[in-house]
Amino acid sequence: MTNSVQPHGRHRAPLPPAHVPAEGVPGPRVPQSTMAASVPHAPAGTTARPGSTGHSSPTGHSGSTGHPGSTSDRPVSTGQSAKQRDSFFDNAKYLAIVLVAMAHAWEPLTDGSRAAEALYMTVYAFHMPAFILISGYFSRSFDMRSDRLKRLVTGIAVPYVIFEVAYTFFKRYADDDPTQPISLLDPWYLTWFLVALFVWRLTTPLWKLVRWPVPLALAIAVLASVSPDIGDDLDLQRVLQFLPFFVLGLFMKPEYFQLVRRREVRLLSIPIFASALLLAYWAGPRMTSAWFYRRDSAQELGAPWWAGVVMTLALFGCSVVLTACFFAWVPRRKMWFTVLGAGTLYGYLLHGFLAKGSRFWGWFDHDWVHTPVGQVGVSLAAGTVVTLLCTPPVQRMFRFAMEPKMEWAFKRDAAALARERAKSSS
Repeated sequence: MTNSVQPHGRHRAPLPPAHVPAEGVPGPRVPQSTMAASVPHAPAGTTARPGSTGHSSPTGHSGSTGHPGSTSDRPVSTGQSAKQRDSFFDNAKYLAIVLVAMAHAWEPLTDGSRAAEALYMTVYAFHMPAFILISGYFSRSFDMRSDRLKRLVTGIAVPYVIFEVAYTFFKRYADDDPTQPISLLDPWYLTWFLVALFVWRLTTPLWKLVRWPVPLALAIAVLASVSPDIGDDLDLQRVLQFLPFFVLGLFMKPEYFQLVRRREVRLLSIPIFASALLLAYWAGPRMTSAWFYRRDSAQELGAPWWAGVVMTLALFGCSVVLTACFFAWVPRRKMWFTVLGAGTLYGYLLHGFLAKGSRFWGWFDHDWVHTPVGQVGVSLAAGTVVTLLCTPPVQRMFRFAMEPKMEWAFKRDAAALARERAKSSS
């Protein structure tokens, strides 16, 4: 008779009882499907990774499109519903986009006001780095899966084409410049961010492989700052010089955001912001604010090559510190503007028409605009306009351009087709 303990026997001996592993010894790995079925909720207070399978985007897929402000990047707090967004990040995105709009409104005021220039330079030091860092944080789960590549096309590439063409026709009409060409290789005004985000997200798997990703990205930014031959195609200077902030966001952890939101950091940020304003007030007449745009090399700014190395490293350090101070003051609870965090990319791209139109139409030619009262009024107007552009009605109106479905443009997923056939046959 065949031994009953052998695998080919007719009768099997019962398995020994399960033992709890000793402390510090990992237990057997549980299949993901079993875990998903058996674990109803994670402990309250933990944060799920954005793009996890527990979160569905508006298109019906898990994960995020990757741009901050999209309605599909939904950070969720476990223990709540799967569609619950993290108020902290929505608040941060909204406040950052308000600062972006205000800074664009301050630009024409900087020539006649040293105080406005100092405020402009201080805000420019961190508002886009903060936005980009959040973009990197919500790109951590990106890989080359077909559904995520589709969202990369529909959520970033398609809006880029639409707004690049729209901005071109707007400039032709508003600036009376019928010769303005349509060029997808030369991003105009705000569309550079979409190009950069597309490139950054495609390189995400590579940054997960290298040993020192942030120092490597910083080295690339330094090399770009001393390379005038890069040219203007796809605004590659900005793509490369802002790259370290995206890579830094890729490797941020939820506890890092908890750390900067401590009361001690919040109090410390006050003298830091004050010192930054004083430094900017001193530096205003002595340097060009073009360094903060990161769209030119040092040689193109009339500086020696080594200035690009120094300024890239110095600005990166200042931007990281000021971004941390900014995060320290972002509310973590739900506010009246929290819902607007889902529409910040709408506000970002749409406010560009008014920001440029105000120059074309001479709105800043009036003397009263350059008075302290006028400057405050301009700031409030910019904040109000971008707030309205982030509202849900505006999102619904322009979703065809910002988050198109485009199911017709892609092949059907083989696994989905197989599931549909299995359902129809059963």
